[in-house]
Amino acid sequence: MPEKIGVYICTGCDIGEQDIDFEQLKEHVDDEVCPALIKELPFLCGGEGVAEIKKDIEEGNIDGVCVAACSPRVMWEVFDFGPEIPVERVNIRELAVWSFKEPEGLPPLEETDLEANALTMMLQDYIKMGVTRLEKTAPPEPDVPEVSKTILVLGGGHTGLNAAKDAASLGYDVVLVEKEENLGGFAAKMYKQLPYKFPYTEPQTPQIKELVSEVEDSDKIKVLTKSNLENLSGAPGLYKATVKTGDEEQELDVGAVVLATGWKPYDAGKLDSLGYGKIKNVVTNVQLEEMAASGAIKRPSDDAPAQSVAFIQCAGQRDAEHLPYCSSVCCMTSLKQAGYIREKDPQAKAFIFYKDMRTPGVYESYYQAAQDDPGIFLTKSEIKEVSEGENGKVKVVAGDTLLGEDVEVEVDMLVLTVGMVPSTAEDTFEDGVLKLGYRQGQQLPDLELFNGFADSNYICFPYETRRTGIYSAGCVRQPMNLATAEDDAAGAALKAVQCLESTNRGMAVHPRSGDLTYPKFNMVRCTQCKRCTEECPFGALDEDEKGTPMPNPTRCRRCGTCMGACPERVISFDNYSVSMLNEMIGQIEVPEDEEEGGYRFLVLVCENDAYPALDMAAMRKRKWSSYVRFIPVRCLGSVNTQWIAESMSKGVDGVLLLGCKFGDDYQCHFMKGSELCSQRMANIGETLERLQVEAERVHQEEVAIDDYNRIPDIIDDFIAKIEDFGPNPYKGF
Repeated sequence: MPEKIGVYICTGCDIGEQDIDFEQLKEHVDDEVCPALIKELPFLCGGEGVAEIKKDIEEGNIDGVCVAACSPRVMWEVFDFGPEIPVERVNIRELAVWSFKEPEGLPPLEETDLEANALTMMLQDYIKMGVTRLEKTAPPEPDVPEVSKTILVLGGGHTGLNAAKDAASLGYDVVLVEKEENLGGFAAKMYKQLPYKFPYTEPQTPQIKELVSEVEDSDKIKVLTKSNLENLSGAPGLYKATVKTGDEEQELDVGAVVLATGWKPYDAGKLDSLGYGKIKNVVTNVQLEEMAASGAIKRPSDDAPAQSVAFIQCAGQRDAEHLPYCSSVCCMTSLKQAGYIREKDPQAKAFIFYKDMRTPGVYESYYQAAQDDPGIFLTKSEIKEVSEGENGKVKVVAGDTLLGEDVEVEVDMLVLTVGMVPSTAEDTFEDGVLKLGYRQGQQLPDLELFNGFADSNYICFPYETRRTGIYSAGCVRQPMNLATAEDDAAGAALKAVQCLESTNRGMAVHPRSGDLTYPKFNMVRCTQCKRCTEECPFGALDEDEKGTPMPNPTRCRRCGTCMGACPERVISFDNYSVSMLNEMIGQIEVPEDEEEGGYRFLVLVCENDAYPALDMAAMRKRKWSSYVRFIPVRCLGSVNTQWIAESMSKGVDGVLLLGCKFGDDYQCHFMKGSELCSQRMANIGETLERLQVEAERVHQEEVAIDDYNRIPDIIDDFIAKIEDFGPNPYKGF
């Protein structure tokens, strides 16, 4: 921890032009937190300002730097003085000067007992909090294990083969595990694939055989077919994978995993209303693809050539009773398969009945090419009836068509375009695909939003699952075609490599990339309540037989959710702890008489969404009350109820928490942080009411990064509500 802290106050960027008593500011900070030195300099980020700080460091005057200037989200590389010199950025520009709104109803300064105006008082509090944080910051002591740099790829289909090839091309050893006898997956059963080259109007022959040969010939890739993962224990860089081939088991040391176990077609047996299982000549799109690959498209009932074929799109898709989602590629697949019908017999006809035709991007050209084919009939419609006609025909009646009237066709064969179900869906395999040796279970957490797909934060982290070190790619992540899956495989392989290289240096992988800290546990005071092991969004903690948490640092994403969960406050980081924020809250000066100094409100803001939104609001000249004091937190999941208690006992009039959206459409970088915080705040509300303090004094608000125009109103509305209650009854105690 630094013992000689230097405080440097920037007067550039409008800061020096405001009504700030810098002498009073420096004197107050010097008296209250006693830094080794405190200086006021113009344009700290300029050459002269940085040189002044470096000079003080080199002369041994300071061993920690507190920069009171602009947001820490900018100029971060300018104020980097090496790993031995901790730096705390105090945001007095966006959070104070640029957003300052003069308080209403307070008497002039000369008529009060206050020594500083509202703006100067804000800066005093922020700088004192910054110095306090520095005083409690210890140099990070990263956990640097001896890691395995072998990447395990689960699934030998198109995606898994590409992931293995890409990882091997970067110099990493790969073990590829495939449960079937042969590599290639569904791609090896396809007749043709969607076009992946200009002009995107004709399907192309899959290159899967060449890809399989390339993988099998690589000396960096060990291929295990007819094999299954029996257990995956450990953590990123330190995994032990038990793989069973036949009757033999082998244990492999692996560092990261690419999950490319693909998809299965939706069970068409559930679509008897569309004739499947009742009418012989009703098949699925998967069955038709296999027919085409075998050389002939024939009716199942009598092996007669199918000269007229109808396709029903979204069969069991976009349907609350079946698959609620769109499988993305089905429309284009039916266009492709309609082309097969025409290719096999130029006199044949194809009819496509769709809810909506979805052909994104360059595939619009493919759609237009099908529209130009006189033998392919397409119409938007709703299916009214499917029944069996004469001579094995299938009758389809469609309404609400583009023609404005019902359409009835009798065809040799009906194709139901069933959707993609990921291999991670609960009902796909009896025993799942991962078999993790984790306290929170063998499989990935199943969230309703993701419908069984390997979940992640789609907006920010498209490959990360909720198990660090395991990256999903291809149709186990979301429905996609072969060309997209090839790119997806490359992305997942690169994330696996990033994981290995970060873990090898003791760093967090994501989203706090490069963070050298990790939670430390004072097991002496642990009561085995299991809150931390149950609430960790990433399953980073296991337990021994007594229920004592067993940390796995390389699984950890450094969100601090465990710290927020712990009622005994035995979990902390080198630069982030319950006691640190308690002391920072203690530095907020709460006026005993609101008639003179006004109210005080603490706002805890998520550093990922809410904090950037605050910065952007200030940059757009939005203003908010000068009664607020902001403290950024890693995630609302890290908020410990002790901070609320500390604030209330100090006389703070209200606590507002600004964090990411939670629920089914969550946007939290740490998946469940905001949701867990909301649950804890409900408990806090009950405690406050028992103390005869209004529960409304603590409020959580969901904020997205683009809600910068809402934030000032959220703050002012909260303050107005609390002012109706009056000051905190514990003020002055």
